Amino acid sequence: MDAKKSIEALQFFITGLTNGAFAHLVQGKHFESLGFSKLGEKYIGHYDEEMGWVKKFMERINDLGGTVKIENQTGRNLVKDPVEYIKADLEIQKKGVAMLYDCVKGLADDPTTYDVMKAYLADEEEDLYWSQEQLEMIEMIGRQNWLVKQL
Repeated sequence: MDAKKSIEALQFFITGLTNGAFAHLVQGKHFESLGFSKLGEKYIGHYDEEMGWVKKFMERINDLGGTVKIENQTGRNLVKDPVEYIKADLEIQKKGVAMLYDCVKGLADDPTTYDVMKAYLADEEEDLYWSQEQLEMIEMIGRQNWLVKQL
């Protein structure tokens, strides 16, 4: 097992996921302020879920004898339109899931980290499917009807 490789992968996802989670929190609070309470709740809950993964990744780095780094985050602009945000988030999710597939393959020699990352990948795929389903629903029932369902 290459502990250094596992630590680097976990740290990479800690940094990126912390940034993405915070974006979900900000977006969720924005949607909530617009009156879209269901959509706000979805993204605020997504923040909580993602930070749970960050904690698991931190614990694994500690188990491997590494030190978790506090790294700078990349800024993002608030996306005011809920539909446009789902579209933008879906593109990020697609890239993230592809990256996770590659990462998981490279961790096969570390079964514990592999299992943690594989479970995270399954969770991210579920989020990706949710976004795809929402866009399909918008296409079928129309933007206004979908927005009403988010109140």
